[in-house]
Amino acid sequence: MSVNRKKVDVICEFSRDGTIIPIKIRTADEDGEYQTYMIKGYRTLTGQGTRTLPDGVYVNDETLIFECNIIVFGIRKLIRLYYKTDEHYWVMTAGK
Repeated sequence: MSVNRKKVDVICEFSRDGTIIPIKIRTADEDGEYQTYMIKGYRTLTGQGTRTLPDGVYVNDETLIFECNIIVFGIRKLIRLYYKTDEHYWVMTAGK
């Protein structure tokens, strides 16, 4: 399965126990203009072992994974955010 992967900026906050909470993402659209989207809900998929997820991204226990809901033009969309701790960048994939 070929899924579009895109590097994004992610704003997060941390709970008192150190858990990361994604708050919003920022990404450039096809015209190069930055768009910001608030994360309306998420669940973490981190720490479930080494595997390839349905969107084709290979992860391990060091990869932070969040399945998030955002609103784009009034429509709720499901995205996945991946943070590669060893490479220090965020990647987003979008579901259908």
